[in-house]
Amino acid sequence: MDVEFGNYRLKRAERQLLGPNGPVELSARSFDILAMLLDKPDEVIGKTELFATAWPGQVVEENTLQVHISALRKLLPAETIVTVHGRGYKYAGPRPFAAAAEATAPSRPSIAVLPFDNMSGDPEQDYFSDGITEDIIAELGKYKEFLVTARNSSRQFRGKANDLAEVARRLGVQYVVEGSVRKINNRVRITVQLTDAPAMAHVWGEHYDRELDDIFAIQDEITHMIAARLARQARTAIASRARTRPTNNMSAYEFYLRALQLAAVYETVLEAEPFLRQAVKLDPQFAAAHAMLSFVESIKYYWDYNNPGHLHSGLEIARTALGLDPDEAYGHLATGFAHLYLRQFKLAEFSLDRAVALNPNDPFTLSIRAIFLNHTNRPEQGLDEITEAQRRDPYAVGWYDDFRGVLLTTAGRYREAAACYAKMATVTPWSLIRLIICHSELGEIRQAQDVLAKVKAHYRGLSLDDIVDTEVDFYEDPDICNRYRAILRRVDEEQ
Repeated sequence: MDVEFGNYRLKRAERQLLGPNGPVELSARSFDILAMLLDKPDEVIGKTELFATAWPGQVVEENTLQVHISALRKLLPAETIVTVHGRGYKYAGPRPFAAAAEATAPSRPSIAVLPFDNMSGDPEQDYFSDGITEDIIAELGKYKEFLVTARNSSRQFRGKANDLAEVARRLGVQYVVEGSVRKINNRVRITVQLTDAPAMAHVWGEHYDRELDDIFAIQDEITHMIAARLARQARTAIASRARTRPTNNMSAYEFYLRALQLAAVYETVLEAEPFLRQAVKLDPQFAAAHAMLSFVESIKYYWDYNNPGHLHSGLEIARTALGLDPDEAYGHLATGFAHLYLRQFKLAEFSLDRAVALNPNDPFTLSIRAIFLNHTNRPEQGLDEITEAQRRDPYAVGWYDDFRGVLLTTAGRYREAAACYAKMATVTPWSLIRLIICHSELGEIRQAQDVLAKVKAHYRGLSLDDIVDTEVDFYEDPDICNRYRAILRRVDEEQ
């Protein structure tokens, strides 16, 4: 079984080590040594045992082992392997755990749209090529017959499309779309090609040279042509969908594209707001911009739990969006998000189910519904939802570890939850509280107390009950949070 530790994955069957930047060059002996250390992370492994594993039946000099240990230390963070003088070596990096199965190409057509290259010679125009990429991904995502990889994961391969077979393998897809955009004044030239990556077979390609006002027609044609080629593979006739023109105001559309670029990343999502407000000011009938603005307004609540006003204003903007277009998925997502945190669980379920039905390939929508399932005490179903989200966006690592840790804690799978949090560079406050629960329920009282000290320092002046109310008390069943409060008090009293 594969093993993950920090940003690395040891693939036993392939005898390969993957790092944050792809495969790591590793000799066969070094691979065997690292695998053994990872198998026994809590033990000191003697030199004799390491020799027997890496050089079975052979007599080699002792410094040969030192050479391989030195090589591993150069490839991995320096503190990963420590020397225990007179005894051997010990693994001392992030806690290793059995990895989930790597994404594999599913039976239905699967596709990744790589970021279109900006050929305008102006880096400031990146938002335009990225926005067109995003729009094509969003349109393809509405086809339930496809599994469409999300923008965050596709972005990981910007400028690396020279090995499409490797890109497809890493993303778990069969088809890859590449393209480029050149925008000069009021004209735009777009080239696009669709490739069956594992077979390295060109499926379709085209280029467009149009007035900028024709951009929506170009995007429709690209989307429908890709859909037609894939549909033929799946023997379905789905390429006849029509898409209404989202806005006639190109300036509003450019502001919307800038917002999409920012809203795609959790850390910059709030920076999208001024661009969206400008877009709806220029075109008050721009439903997609209203829908995205409602989502941005609602999600502000994550940064300010004491202000439910964000939820109410998000609902108002979502009503405007859905009044203009009842099928705007992000309007339903924002509505469901707001109802969830206003503890209106039935309304939240209806809206989130509608959002997923409209855009079944959007990983953030799936993830928010997973959190809803967590808060309504259905964590196992939520874990299935997170798994589906990760298939569509496998490179949003921290986000999934955070949400999966929350779900696993609710499910009582404390060891697995703690392993998720151990992978995160920074654990969110709501997950720190759950990490205390995990350590306490596993009998790791000292670790629980250490995490509790961090939480109390972060929320200086607040009682434990107030901290739980702020970060965790969103469950439909009050007994869950009551139990969490009792555990935190017990950990605090045992110090």
